[in-house]
Formats: sequence, structure tokens, C-alpha cells
Amino acid sequence: MKWYISKNYRHLGSAGDKAKTDIEAILNDIGYHNAGLAQGKSKSSVKAYFITLTSVVRGVMRLKKGDILVLQYPLKKYYDFVVRRAVAKGVNIVTIIHDLGSFRRRKLTVEEEIKRLSLSSVVIVHTENMRKWLSDNGMTAPMVVLGLFDYLSDTCCRSEMRGVDKRPALMFAGNCSKHANGWIYKLGESTPEIDVELYGNGVDPGIATPNLKAHGHTESDVLISTAEGNYGVAWYGNSLDGGEGALGEYLQYNSPHKISLYLRAGLPVIIWNKAGLAGVIKRLGVGISVPSLRDIDKVLAEISPEQYRSMRRNAFEVSSQLSRGESVKAAIRKAEEIISSQPSD
Repeated sequence: MKWYISKNYRHLGSAGDKAKTDIEAILNDIGYHNAGLAQGKSKSSVKAYFITLTSVVRGVMRLKKGDILVLQYPLKKYYDFVVRRAVAKGVNIVTIIHDLGSFRRRKLTVEEEIKRLSLSSVVIVHTENMRKWLSDNGMTAPMVVLGLFDYLSDTCCRSEMRGVDKRPALMFAGNCSKHANGWIYKLGESTPEIDVELYGNGVDPGIATPNLKAHGHTESDVLISTAEGNYGVAWYGNSLDGGEGALGEYLQYNSPHKISLYLRAGLPVIIWNKAGLAGVIKRLGVGISVPSLRDIDKVLAEISPEQYRSMRRNAFEVSSQLSRGESVKAAIRKAEEIISSQPSD
């Protein structure tokens, strides 16, 4: 049998929970079954704890030798419990990484995280850079590169295109506070000829730059069909130069869910040229990579209308693929092929 274990999701509007619930839906679509309780959606921390705990215990009890179990990582305190008992039963574990605790939040040492992940039969990682980093740090489990996260929604991106001959506009979705992403305000001040459309909470109420336009939190289905801007920007930290701070550095390895959102909205992407997805964006022809946002006005001015239309068409094509779960389906197929090729006991 092919399994996954659902849990309680407290913040379904967040990027992290959206990615995980999408993967559960995709797994259902390709023949996987939920070994635990039905997907929970309670915001109560106490209720959420007991729903997830009960789901995990029930899921582990149903596993049998030779089964495949897909786990989404991190699973907080439950991951080690599930993996060790599943491995003891002879179950094949496929771990899909969402976040690395040792790299981003420093909650684990690198050695601790690599050790626990290496118990998997296959690990699905974000990018080739993440695969290499894990391998260089001692990962022994086979790895499959996911690339772009899928973004399920029946909503279609808007067909009309903001004129590239008009005032350019960049879109950013996420934490818009000065503390988390001060680059937004620096760009607004240094490049007044470019509008920045902000979708998210935390916008400084005292902003005096009219080119920063706050839309507040917008549900993804609405955003996909109404997003303003010519490009979606994947940038983190307080600097206009890429790679600043922990999140900026992490961009070298991860696949930000917001990039999938931008592409679902039919927008080409602007990303740091050393980001883990920079090569993917270039290969797919769905955006540009830059070392800094300091001269982004000059960079955009050099892009011809035909070049932009080409990126836009490519973004529409990728949007369709992401709406159908093609990234996860391909990664799971590769993981299953690896498992089938491994010698059985």
C-alpha cells in the first residue's frame, strides 16, 4: 500500500500549510491513502495537538512491510517516532522536505538533521543546490530534486497583460514588515519610478513613498486572478543585494512557495542570481536573475516587449502545470522507481 499521514493544519492561509495540503491532495490523486485521521483544520492549539498525535499513532499502526509512506518534513516532534517505527516494520519512507531546521532556524545541528533524514528510503529536496549541500554534509539516502512546488487552484490567472511600455510594477507577496523585508522600503525610496505592489501583512503604516502600494493579505485564489504588477519578486532581508541575512542565504538552497504563486498568477519572476531556483527560472524562460535590486530599473528597461511577452507565455504554461500537481507527481514517480530498484530483504 501507498500511504501518507495527514495532520491538523492551523493556518490554511499560510504558504507552508498550503504547500502541505496541496501535496496531500496530489498524493490522493495518484493512489496514495491517508493512514491517519482525516485532515484537521482546527486553530485551537490543544485540539490540534491531539488530532495530529492521534492521526500519527493510527497511521503508524496501519503500516505493513513493503508499504511506501510519504512524510512531509518537518513533522515536528512526530517525525522521529514515525520513521523509526516505520523502518522497524520494513516500510519505505519518502520524505519531502519543506524546511531544514538546522539551516534556517538552527533548532537542530546539521549532524542531527542529516542523521534523521538519512533513515529515509528517498528524500525529495527543493533544488540541486540543496541536494549538494545535504550530500556534502553526509546525507546517505538517495535524493530527488523537486524544483518548483505545485500550487493547486481552479482559478485562472488574468489573461490581460499590464503594458510593458507603461510604468513598471513589481509584486511581492509575504511578510511586508521593515524588520523582515526592509529591502521593500529601500527600493521604494531609491527607485521611485517603479511601483511595488505589496500583498501581505506588516506594511509600515507610516510609509511616505507613494510607489509602495499596500493591498493587505489576499487569499491565494483571489490573488491568482487579480495580481497587479509585471513581475513577482522573490527577495528576503533588509538589503537590496541578494543573500543578506539567514533567509537571504537560505534562498541559495530552497524553493520559495511564493515563486509558484507568482507563476500561477502568470507573472514572470525576479530572483537573486545565486538562488537555488535561478537556473530553473532561466531554463523555463519565466523570469530573470539579478545580483542586486539596486539597478533593477535599468535591467527592466533593457527587456524588450517581445522578450517580456515570451516570459509571460512561458509563465502561463508553467502555471497550468503547477495547477495540476505535475512537480510532485514527477518527484514521487522518481522516488518510487528508486525504491523499486533497491534490493529487498
